[in-house]
Amino acid sequence: MPVYVDDMYLYPMGRFGRMKMSHMVADTIEELHAMADKIGVARKWVQKEHLGKGWVHYDIAMEKRTKAIEHGAIPITMKELAHMTYAWKQLRRHLREAEMAQSVVAARFLGNDQTN
Repeated sequence: MPVYVDDMYLYPMGRFGRMKMSHMVADTIEELHAMADKIGVARKWVQKEHLGKGWVHYDIAMEKRTKAIEHGAIPITMKELAHMTYAWKQLRRHLREAEMAQSVVAARFLGNDQTN
């Protein structure tokens, strides 16, 4: 599964002083950390989800973005990243709902129904 780097550096929010930054994301945390290791980004710089909002990612400088692309990361736009993160959030929501439904079914099947 791929790792992605966006074009945040093209926008004012992607500038930190003179540095230009991009987001680096992946389908799994393992892939994200593996790429960070390959391009020399310390894991302590991972940006974690806060209160269920956002996604786990790294903010990386242009030099690291170039290295990530050299190691197979896929360049995307911020708009594409927004669509991806929306889809990930929807998937997580559906998975949570499915887990809750399974719990209810299991409780009823086992005679431990607490929903009545």
